Amino acid sequence: MSIRVRFTLVYNLILLATLTVFSVALYNIQAINTLRTLKSALTKSSDEVAINLIPLVLLYPPSLGPNLQESDPRLFENLSNALEIKSLREREIVRVLDASGNLVAAPFGLADKGLPISKEGMEQLQNGNAWWETTNVGVNLLVLNRPIIVDNQLYMILQVARPLTEREQSLHALRNTLITADLVVLVLASIIGWVLSGYLLRPIKRITQTAQQIGNEQNFSRRVDYNGPNDEVGQLAKTFNTMLEQLEEAYKKVSGALEMQRDFLADVSHELRTPLTTLRGNLGLLRHEPPIPEDETADILNDMVDETDRMIRLVNELLEQARADSTKNMLLEPVNLKILLQDVVRQVKLLSEDRQISLGVPDDLNVMATKDALKQVMLILVDNAIKHSQRDIVLEAQRVEDEVEIRVIDHGKGLSPEELTHVFERFYRADRLSGNGFGLGLSIAKGLVENMNGQISMASEIGVGTTVMLRFKAAEREGEAT
Repeated sequence: MSIRVRFTLVYNLILLATLTVFSVALYNIQAINTLRTLKSALTKSSDEVAINLIPLVLLYPPSLGPNLQESDPRLFENLSNALEIKSLREREIVRVLDASGNLVAAPFGLADKGLPISKEGMEQLQNGNAWWETTNVGVNLLVLNRPIIVDNQLYMILQVARPLTEREQSLHALRNTLITADLVVLVLASIIGWVLSGYLLRPIKRITQTAQQIGNEQNFSRRVDYNGPNDEVGQLAKTFNTMLEQLEEAYKKVSGALEMQRDFLADVSHELRTPLTTLRGNLGLLRHEPPIPEDETADILNDMVDETDRMIRLVNELLEQARADSTKNMLLEPVNLKILLQDVVRQVKLLSEDRQISLGVPDDLNVMATKDALKQVMLILVDNAIKHSQRDIVLEAQRVEDEVEIRVIDHGKGLSPEELTHVFERFYRADRLSGNGFGLGLSIAKGLVENMNGQISMASEIGVGTTVMLRFKAAEREGEAT
């Protein structure tokens, strides 16, 4: 069962309960009010009859007593000419009974007995209390029995009654009207509830459709179009759009990672294919029959050694790249930058004694880093600068607010803006930087720097040179630097 159907059913059930309570209450209030009105009218009429009729009835019999015996009921018209008496036939049924309940007087003398009185009613009358009864004499009557007390003794009983037919018809009509009105309201409410629920649930339907389209098309750039109020549905649409933005970003990252992985595998395959092909070809030459001359064999063996060394370097750099990618949340500690860079310069000069490296670093400058990782980064950057510059290299560092900036400056050929956008990518080698490397050094350095919560960037100008800039958080307690 859909939410729309459930919403409409719940709405109608609540409305049905409300209408039922309202209708029952209205019906009961109307019944009570009409009965109260009818009793008030009967009480007033009984007062008028008692004032105009009872004194005459008391004077009429030849002998007074609690039981008045006569052969025929007396006519009211013969007892009084009062208007209240003559108009009784148009409003109420009136009877006058003696203390035993026998008929004493009636309009036109048409009645042969009084209206029925229950045993409980007679007891109340004997005690001087008025008594209301509902009786049926062909029609339902509401009867007011009033005692006439003389000398503290029940002398006569005055009965004033009205038919309940009009009240019953009125209540019956009211009941039918309420039932019909409730049914009409329920039908209209069902239609309105169905339309209203469809309107309110339209954004949710759009969310569902959008989710289905995203699943079918794998298009995470789609969004739910919602322009309504910021209610629960609006918050749902907003949350869904936020989730889509996060999914889109995650999808792009995953897609980028997969693409980088494919490119990485392709580049590795390409880099390994050349030395492996060379080795395979040289091995074929060594197995040649008849054997090749000894001088050619020596050249082939030297070539095989060079290709093997190249593959070893490639594998080592790949391992360094994998280590840089997998090493997260490095343990950072204060590191004295001058001492570390002095070690870097000393190691580099062992490989390139003719190259001058200038070092400009304050003695007390410390950074939060991992010593071995930072040293590896600097070796990569300095070695890369020496390879692509024929002039001196400059290493300098300074504190900038709460950070330390390190710069590696060379005076090589420089890079174009297009080349700078790719310089930190794996296996990327710019034309001006082509050489014996595999294009992994800067990628490894970038991974290590970022794992130490640092930043790395490069600025270059063709014909002027290149500057690599590193930024790390400055050590808070310089005295603990190592």
